[in-house]
Amino acid sequence: MVLFGYTGSGSAAVEAALQLAGLPFRSVEAASWDPKSELEALRAINPLLQIPTLVLDDGTVMSESAAILIELGLRHPASGLLPADTGERARVIRGLVYIAANCYAMIGVIDYPDRVMDQPSQAESKRMIQRSRARLHELWDRFADQFTDQVADPAAAAPFLGGNAPNALDILAAVVSRWSGTRKHLAESRPAFAQLIERIEQHALLAPVFQRHWPPAKT
Repeated sequence: MVLFGYTGSGSAAVEAALQLAGLPFRSVEAASWDPKSELEALRAINPLLQIPTLVLDDGTVMSESAAILIELGLRHPASGLLPADTGERARVIRGLVYIAANCYAMIGVIDYPDRVMDQPSQAESKRMIQRSRARLHELWDRFADQFTDQVADPAAAAPFLGGNAPNALDILAAVVSRWSGTRKHLAESRPAFAQLIERIEQHALLAPVFQRHWPPAKT
């Protein structure tokens, strides 16, 4: 398989999934904001220049992070990316689409307000970004409330969204919560969920991926 992506981007989620599943792949650095990257190779298979784009081992081209994670889980059931239990699998797929449709989409408004409003003034852009960031944080609060164990004793809660081991939902949540001040917000509003996110990044198989995309700050 060939993964088109870029350091610090959403392609980290697919890279982490491939790593967790033990699936071999080749990485190609490409991003629309880096003209020196492999843009033409990406354009040849995805004219929208979206990353991540994954070329599967049968030549199928996939984009959209949630869709890629779901397809990898379906093709490789032993990977643990998707639960075997049908009810749990439905829950994970729902969570993946929730993040993509709500959180990821709101980040797009925060990063590119001119895509929503034609030539906004500086004041208009500022208001749009502020409200979109507040809405993003509200959406993450709702996610934490719906997708984490609600038990009286926090010590009895599952260590990951996937239970005793991380799955596709853990991976996407950890990556997308990296942006727009979400981690700082969650540390204050949903500290147990913020700690869960930290555990995902510290998992033995996933830590090298997160450290490559977001190197620890030097002290």
